Amino acid sequence: MARNLSFSYSKMGMYKECPQKYKFRYVHMLPEQPKYYFAFGTALHEVMEYIYNPANPVFPTLAEALAFFENHWNKTSFDQKGYASAEKELAGFAEGRRIIETYYAKHAADFFHPLSVEMKSTLDIDGLSLISILDRIDYLGDGKVKILDYKTGKTVQREPDQLYMYQKVVENSPAIKSLVQQKDPGIKELRVEQLSFYHLPTLHEMTFERAPDKEIFEFWQGVLTVADNIRAGKFNPTPGENQCRWCDYRNICPVFTGKEYNGPTGYAARNASLTPAFTAASAPEPKTAQDELSEKIDRCGALLDEARQLQKEIIALMRAHNFERHFGKNYKAELARIEKLEFTDKAKVVDLLRTLKLLAKVLVPTQSTVAGLLTDASVPSEAKEKLRAFAVKTEDVKLDLEKVE
Repeated sequence: MARNLSFSYSKMGMYKECPQKYKFRYVHMLPEQPKYYFAFGTALHEVMEYIYNPANPVFPTLAEALAFFENHWNKTSFDQKGYASAEKELAGFAEGRRIIETYYAKHAADFFHPLSVEMKSTLDIDGLSLISILDRIDYLGDGKVKILDYKTGKTVQREPDQLYMYQKVVENSPAIKSLVQQKDPGIKELRVEQLSFYHLPTLHEMTFERAPDKEIFEFWQGVLTVADNIRAGKFNPTPGENQCRWCDYRNICPVFTGKEYNGPTGYAARNASLTPAFTAASAPEPKTAQDELSEKIDRCGALLDEARQLQKEIIALMRAHNFERHFGKNYKAELARIEKLEFTDKAKVVDLLRTLKLLAKVLVPTQSTVAGLLTDASVPSEAKEKLRAFAVKTEDVKLDLEKVE
């Protein structure tokens, strides 16, 4: 008996975007680079699951939800999340907190326990092993359910294909039917009544009525066509400016290299650094402008890293010999001392900011945001003095280099 093809909405979406990209990801099993928007979305989905978990009889408070979010967020570094810098990650964290706070302000009074949250469904149907993760299913009574899918991206508008897929899954899933029957034993048939996208950044919900059977049938024929093409090994690339610009596989794609990829695949690809294969073995000839720019960025970054390390070593030597300035053959080095204030007791600082009614000015109380209040013209001088009393003075030594003519 032929094995069912492992399939999902996201796999179908990638194949439609570019069959060659699908081949790299799911046939060769080459991992993609981390994407910050995936990490951001995952963190907020975790919070929604935490809030609505049917196993918890009491809903968490806002403070508990924010603490849960922070704990989840801090499990990985900014680069593991896919952010370009710690500052950008901090901005993402602040946006996540804002979303949770506004969500509570709008919905905390009417929290209820749904039928399920983040339910992973595996449905064997028409030669497919269809995997879906359903963000939330609400039971409306009389065998009717509502499917809700959280969105965290910039855009609100969505294609209906994802909801069509969920409707097909829910109405054919024995596991979901069993969940409904536990609440309502007399139910013989499950029916999707509503399908919704909930855009968390704007708290805007788009709700659709159940899709007609004719639309679901036509959609499903398209799904089966994609599955047939995958089984037949049809992976011709479909290049385009948008899909190629941000693709992780462009440096090994035959569109740019002129040859098929022959690097590590499967287990080896998932457990080895693919950088040499992506940049050396299959680098496009000639190089594109984007490739040349990327190389210069990497080279500049490496030189800056080396320069920062040299500066640390120079500062240590100058301080050890009590030198304020020193000369090389071409450059003069001089130490610049900058007084810094460090706020070590975060809990007390937050309490003080709340008392001074300054907490709203620093959404995330970090060393830099709290110190910034001391130069904020709108903050009263008395409040600044109280903040300074919480700070520990330290000295930051920087190196100024000047070319000697």
